[in-house]
Amino acid sequence: MENKVKDVKETRNDGKLDFDHDQHDDREISVGYCPHTNLIEQSVYRYSLQERETPNLYRQLFDYESVPKVSFNHRFVPVNMPPEIWITDTTFRDGQQSMEPFTVKQIVDLFTLMHKLGGERGVIRQSEFFVYSEKDRRALEECMALGFEFPEITTWIRASKKDFELVKSLGIKETGVLVSCSDYHIYNKLGLTRRGAVEKYTSVIRQIMDLGIRPRCHFEDITRADFYGFVVPFATELQKISEEYGIPVKIRACDTMGYGVSYAGAALPRSVPGIVYGLMHYAGVPSEMLEWHGHNDFYKVVTNAATAWLYGASGVNCSLLGIGERTGNCPLEAMVMEYASLRGDDGGMNLPVITEIADYFTKEIGYSIPPRTPFVGSDFNVTRAGIHADGLMKDEEIYNIFNTEKLLGRPASVAVGQSSGLSGIAHRLNAIIDGGSFDKRDERVAKIKEMVDAEYERGRTTSISDGELRKMLARTEVAL
Repeated sequence: MENKVKDVKETRNDGKLDFDHDQHDDREISVGYCPHTNLIEQSVYRYSLQERETPNLYRQLFDYESVPKVSFNHRFVPVNMPPEIWITDTTFRDGQQSMEPFTVKQIVDLFTLMHKLGGERGVIRQSEFFVYSEKDRRALEECMALGFEFPEITTWIRASKKDFELVKSLGIKETGVLVSCSDYHIYNKLGLTRRGAVEKYTSVIRQIMDLGIRPRCHFEDITRADFYGFVVPFATELQKISEEYGIPVKIRACDTMGYGVSYAGAALPRSVPGIVYGLMHYAGVPSEMLEWHGHNDFYKVVTNAATAWLYGASGVNCSLLGIGERTGNCPLEAMVMEYASLRGDDGGMNLPVITEIADYFTKEIGYSIPPRTPFVGSDFNVTRAGIHADGLMKDEEIYNIFNTEKLLGRPASVAVGQSSGLSGIAHRLNAIIDGGSFDKRDERVAKIKEMVDAEYERGRTTSISDGELRKMLARTEVAL
């Protein structure tokens, strides 16, 4: 049987959109042997842009007056972990939009720590910067002057020729550009039609590529977008443009509102496995050109990012400590741990730097990290329950997630409570007092225990905070 797949993959070089071909043309249906699966397979169905007079807002899922609904179609796609996966960073772009802007020095310091954390193999592959202000550009230039191979510095720009030329003059090789893809944005925000949006977006992307810069297309609000009516046809057109220019085009699938779900059998547009599989299978986007960017509005940001890896995206976009608009982005330190869990090794990363980054945020920037935040909070490996504290002091493996002292430079600790005893109080003092060398025979420890016991005799049920413990220590030192 004649293999006709090549015919439908030919690239048009006239710069015009090729969305109007007949979806049922028999040129699109062919059968051939696939070396990847060792099976005879039918060629992929080719989706065309579906124009509409009114936007499809998926009101059956997003009625705005109730919690968004998750629908299922019981279609399952295969797990397809790429040969290589990595992390990209948006701390200095999306991240700092949620807090007081970083100084140049803070950006350079954090970028250096990120390089140190990512290791020589560059698991933390890229970091994106704004270039709008003089401060942004100075920070970018100082980070470039460090000469690090990883993270590669990329940018995010507006769709203007001035910004394109600025990026080119800075020597940046890749830049992000916004290409909103849900009808909420196309119709209600931009006032365009789907065809008008594609024409506008592709014009901008061609201008970027004319300067020899790799475009990273931010498919904003993909979890509310018409996947087969807009996302796939647009992504397919980008692949054609990529072939035409000989320049790779990256697609960042942006779960802008955190609607994505990882559930098996969930339906589009909310299915993370469906989005990743569809972009690869129907639009021909290779793993290394596919990146996931999520937000944490529904507490799913880490699971969704890991799911994107599992189903074929090589990149997941994160920010340090998860800072970012509204509920934040995916925490970079969380995906460092996910990487190690899924790969079975740390990829050459320097995990204790996570603690250095947390310390920098609290001490140098004045950022308040919630104490129970995994890996970076002050109490993430501190046990407060008396029975847990007893077990931890006998064998920390009983109640500690892993060797946090070895991997993060954070020894497991116990909070002071009713059953802590002299040893428990001394243990905690050593953890919170710089240069502390307390033991259970220390007279100050005995005095503190008397104060602690008195608290519980008065009916207290909660543990003693570190601040209270410091005040008790000060009182004992005055008394002595």
